Amino acid sequence: MAISTIKAVFQKEIKDVWNVVTSLEHYQWRSDLSKIEVINDKQFIEYTKDGYATTFTITVTKPFERWEFDLENSNMKGHWTGVFSVQNGQTEIEFTEDITAKKLIMKPFVKSFLRKQQELYVSDLRKALRE
Repeated sequence: MAISTIKAVFQKEIKDVWNVVTSLEHYQWRSDLSKIEVINDKQFIEYTKDGYATTFTITVTKPFERWEFDLENSNMKGHWTGVFSVQNGQTEIEFTEDITAKKLIMKPFVKSFLRKQQELYVSDLRKALRE
């Protein structure tokens, strides 16, 4: 199991950050994705630029506060938690991934992979919010 957390602060209203992060229709700001397929109101599949699919099942939605889901693909499974808050008039996010590699050979690389993905996500989010 690997746990990785990233925090970031944005000079934007919390609703603006929430709307970008939680939109399953407007995902084009994500440089790592080719598409998102919405299955129903609780499940969606993200496809990387290489066509690799990961299934997400939403477990908690508290608008402007918390968004959580379970995730799984052929290499890993786990849980993602996104916490949104306002600190000194700025929006703060704290995203935590708790991932278990399904393949023994992947275990040593999971933590560094998660960190890299989280950093890319925050970088893309800053561009989407034009910061």
